[in-house]
Amino acid sequence: MYGLLLRLMFLLPPERAHHTAFAVMRWATWIPPLRSALAKVLAGPGPTLRSTVFGVDFPAPLGLAAGFDKNADGVGVWAPLGFGFAEIGTVTAHAQPGNPAPRLFRLPADRALINRMGFNNAGAAAAADRLRTRRPGGVPIGANIGKTKATPAADAAADYATSAALLGPHADFVVVNVSSPNTPGLRDLQAVEALRPLLRAVLDEVTVPVLVKIAPDLSDDDIDAVADLALELGLAGIVATNTTIKRDGLRTPAADVESCGAGGLSGPPVADRSLEVLRRLHRRVGGRLALVSVGGIETVDQAWERILAGASLLQGYTGFIYGGPFWARRIHRGIAARLRAAGYRELSEAVGAEHAGRA
Repeated sequence: MYGLLLRLMFLLPPERAHHTAFAVMRWATWIPPLRSALAKVLAGPGPTLRSTVFGVDFPAPLGLAAGFDKNADGVGVWAPLGFGFAEIGTVTAHAQPGNPAPRLFRLPADRALINRMGFNNAGAAAAADRLRTRRPGGVPIGANIGKTKATPAADAAADYATSAALLGPHADFVVVNVSSPNTPGLRDLQAVEALRPLLRAVLDEVTVPVLVKIAPDLSDDDIDAVADLALELGLAGIVATNTTIKRDGLRTPAADVESCGAGGLSGPPVADRSLEVLRRLHRRVGGRLALVSVGGIETVDQAWERILAGASLLQGYTGFIYGGPFWARRIHRGIAARLRAAGYRELSEAVGAEHAGRA
């Protein structure tokens, strides 16, 4: 059924389809009877998957990645759709329109997306106002913050600090995004020399946990350096990974991919590298920092593999687009079944089990 709906949605331009689908979700979850019905149908397996990560209680491990709800318009949507948490944003200190359209492209043969949105959002103050009025009973919400495009790199720390100060009091955690390929020079901020003052500025502004989101295209040495810096500064965790600028191994014809132009590729093509980065991070900081794995997760098997490899939490966006409204429920029920089959009493016992020979 969802396959037919997806084909119909794919008749619309990608960005218009996104706005249409998101509007329907907000409408359906705003009406109490519909919200209750959705929650009953799409909810996960109950308390089996609950965990506490960096001091925050998560009802289930799979959350919605940043990029879908840029302005905190739908913070009440994700609990009834079965997600364990969500990240809003990426939000910048100042409102900005993002890159010119078209800026979102589908690669159905690869179940992937390419985007060069450019952090289009209404600004941190507007998002903070929406977070301030969110209804109780929802899932944890993280605020993903990025650099305003017009802000010079030399002023990046102050720019991030502004967003953190506005959003921190109303979010459950903050994620510092220095890994989008769609803001010129942003990925240069992943270099430890640039990242240290930026993260310190954010930490000085908030009392909630702070995480950093990294790119899959970092070298292994740079991944280690960011992990060591996260430990040094006392960050709560690392989100790995963002989209990739690589175009290797795609089923989509090269000419079609090239016609999309620049942007970050998400979905199954980034899955192998995302898993590789996760394993490397766990070997470097396992048990001392929380690891949030995102990138190419589509199936229960992939989600379970990420948990065994060291992920305390998971995120998806492209998998949700191609997988539909039952996707989060399928993932969560599958994880619960694997926990029972492996004899684990709770989710935390399975996190990183492959490294300890317990998988």
